[in-house]
Amino acid sequence: MKVESLRLKFPGHEKLLFKDISVSFEKNEKVLLLGPSGCGKSTLLQVLSGVIPNSIEVPMKTTEIKHPDSWGYVFQDPDSQFCMPFVDEEIAFVLENLQVPRELMPERIKELLHEVGLRLEDLHTNINRLSGGMKQRLAIASVLALNPDTLFLDEPTALLDSEGTKDIWETVKRISQDKTLIIVEHKLDHVIDLIDRIILFDRDGSILADGEKDEILIQYREIFREQGIWYPGVWEDYLRSTPPHTVETREETILTLQDFKGFHQKEAKISITQASVTAGEWIAIVGENGAGKSTLLHAFMQFIKTSGLYHLYNKPVKPKQVPKDLTFVFQNPEFQFVTNSVFDEISYSLRLEKVDEEQVNIKVEELLERFGLNDHRTHHPYQLSMGQKRRLSVAASIVKNQPIMLLDEPTFGQDSQNTFALLEMLQGYQREGATILMVTHDEKIVEHFATKVWTIKDGVLFQNKNVKEKGESSLRSVVI
Repeated sequence: MKVESLRLKFPGHEKLLFKDISVSFEKNEKVLLLGPSGCGKSTLLQVLSGVIPNSIEVPMKTTEIKHPDSWGYVFQDPDSQFCMPFVDEEIAFVLENLQVPRELMPERIKELLHEVGLRLEDLHTNINRLSGGMKQRLAIASVLALNPDTLFLDEPTALLDSEGTKDIWETVKRISQDKTLIIVEHKLDHVIDLIDRIILFDRDGSILADGEKDEILIQYREIFREQGIWYPGVWEDYLRSTPPHTVETREETILTLQDFKGFHQKEAKISITQASVTAGEWIAIVGENGAGKSTLLHAFMQFIKTSGLYHLYNKPVKPKQVPKDLTFVFQNPEFQFVTNSVFDEISYSLRLEKVDEEQVNIKVEELLERFGLNDHRTHHPYQLSMGQKRRLSVAASIVKNQPIMLLDEPTFGQDSQNTFALLEMLQGYQREGATILMVTHDEKIVEHFATKVWTIKDGVLFQNKNVKEKGESSLRSVVI
């Protein structure tokens, strides 16, 4: 597998993404593509596999390209991968194309789901009802069903909890002894032992280095830091240079819940006997995939049917009416895009409220600069990388400065530089009085930024009054 002198340019972009780059891969090699968010790693995977230009039409030129004969691709966004509406049908679709006898399919489907740790009471479950992490497991299972010689893995564990991340990479390691792996991944802890080689890119999509993993990690550590690339020990380096400051919370209770429930169809998916939020808190919401973390945020936003007492600033929240004091960042950023350009996306909610256009321009320019999106202002949101889409979704959500922020995995797909910049910015809003409720799987964020932790597990919400407290004695359970 190889590509020679690759040039590629997305429609509407002024610059070439790749300028005559050449890479090749040996059979059974395990290679990690590493670089800042937006440098073209995912695009290169799509070129190597043939997804570009065969399925996604993008102008490109190369003197020679050789695709693998047998390959499977796990996309960064699992929703873009599914062909069928139900879990069992998604895998059965693959097995049908492989001409697996129908009577053998049920057992094979169970084996594949077990292999990726996707546990469902009913295999005929609508995919839309799965959490983001559960969808990632399903996407991996459907690719494993192909039993391909080459696997292209584009951040396959970005939405998984720490245990799920570990399980998936152990599965990949177990089944890939005789396979070629080309991986894009920000979370390196579980990948380092799996790979042989690293190809290092800079922000412009040029190859800075290509070689044995240990050599790259040692010799280019300063480049990693400058370019905002994740590397083992990056959190420790960051905390030494920029220790987060504790933000004092206020005494005002701004959100109160009692006998509160959120429903999917007629089934209660999240319910809380009693809970409250104080102004200025940073609450980290953690738990296993599918536990109901995102559902809780959806219930707060009234995206789903709710019941029980739900007060904001001592006033009841009206059913089916989005509270004006809340802003929300979806787990999948594409779910909230409504315009055709990055600039218009950030300005959309301000223009809805008839804000003076001069003030709109000032605010949008500030956020474009802050989120590193200046060069993409005229691009359609769907043309951005996943990390850039995530930054855009956050920028568009906070533009009105609502006092309560609900963030669903806001740092996934981000390089280290943008992750730390986002966290520092959120802490700045917190100092000014904003309250943050963030779903996250990042234990470092929980440890160093959160003031309180809500853990959703097995139908029970555990509230930790102070994140610095340790041990079970510090947890107060609220039965769901």
